[in-house]
Amino acid sequence: MASKYPPSLRIHLPALILVYETSFILVFYFFVSYDRERDLDIYPAFQDVSVMVFFGFGFFLAFLRRYGFSSTGFGLLLTALGVQWAVIMDGFLFHFSHGKVKITLQSIAAAVMSIPTVMISAGAVLGKANPAQLIFMAMMEVTIFTTNRWIAVGILQVPNHLSLMYVPVFGTYFGLMIAWWLYHPSLTQKAEKETSKPVSHLFAMLGTLFLWIFWPSFNSVLIDVGHKTVTIYNTYFAIASSTVAAFALSVATNKNGKLSMAQIHNATLAGGVAIGFSASSIQHPWIAITLGLLAGTVSILGSVFLQKCLNTYLRIHDTCGVHSTFGLPSLLGGVAHVILTIADHWGSSNQSHWGYLALMELGALSLSIVLSLVAGLVTGFLLISKLWKAPHAMKYFDDQAYWEFPHLAVGY
Repeated sequence: MASKYPPSLRIHLPALILVYETSFILVFYFFVSYDRERDLDIYPAFQDVSVMVFFGFGFFLAFLRRYGFSSTGFGLLLTALGVQWAVIMDGFLFHFSHGKVKITLQSIAAAVMSIPTVMISAGAVLGKANPAQLIFMAMMEVTIFTTNRWIAVGILQVPNHLSLMYVPVFGTYFGLMIAWWLYHPSLTQKAEKETSKPVSHLFAMLGTLFLWIFWPSFNSVLIDVGHKTVTIYNTYFAIASSTVAAFALSVATNKNGKLSMAQIHNATLAGGVAIGFSASSIQHPWIAITLGLLAGTVSILGSVFLQKCLNTYLRIHDTCGVHSTFGLPSLLGGVAHVILTIADHWGSSNQSHWGYLALMELGALSLSIVLSLVAGLVTGFLLISKLWKAPHAMKYFDDQAYWEFPHLAVGY
């Protein structure tokens, strides 16, 4: 039987997209202009980040056997809309002067780097929200996250590049709060459509590999030249060691002593997530390797022991396991950065200055967690309105609810 939901989106989805895009055009027309004096030194790294966001995250989420079209297609739509809104928000909060917003390659790069918050949150609610709900979620999240960055940079004196390292933790807990609102009792038991097949796992692994390769660029693109090299080194070593930890613990925690592809393509990224806060300040490779190893360990243990608790006791169905992939490693990295900052300057003449900066960074991390939780709760409450024509639980994790198929065969 054909779904009754696609016809309802025939009006709602185009109307919503048209309203947003028309609004963007008007804002760009009246307030935005190009800054043509900046050089293109960061363009190669900007390309890396764009590939990472559009391609890497798109395929990273394509692990469900019957939701591949939606995972990649909706990801492209959210990124294309979200980056325009992120440029506007970033411009008004960081680059507004004399009634105009000046666009530079750095501001576009910052906007693109904000979009993984949306993709991570989309991973938490993957298969349970229609595209109209996802678009509204993306607009809300970009707005709150950019405001969070502005507070961190302007009030808490966190460096601009460091404010973007809160992307994983913000996206995780914002998405989990929305997943709490979208919870349905049928999600206590994993349905056939929520499982994977070898081809979908391979697509997800392809996305993981692209994220793996380009994560050093993500962590270093906005870093000043003097610290860019060490940032790349540390990120590479951390993500390599988290990969090793993922393989070792995946076997160790499996009752049959076998590797889990889902755990591998999630936990291998943990090192890149955790090292983001301190990648530019760590001066010894062994510290980066150790942090990556801890991040991979936390990610695997989180997926084994915490994933079911979220679903069973807290009624939070985390489809993609973003809590163990991005949330826990990001928390580890944020706390480790504070500890390393204090340890590196312990006993120095300006110890109080560095202690103050560490306290501000801890405050920024706490602010990101609180804002993401509160904003996620509010957004999730708005998304359960009948206005959005939310999909029925029977249509969860199913491309056929939204995409046209020439042959509606079972198990495509």
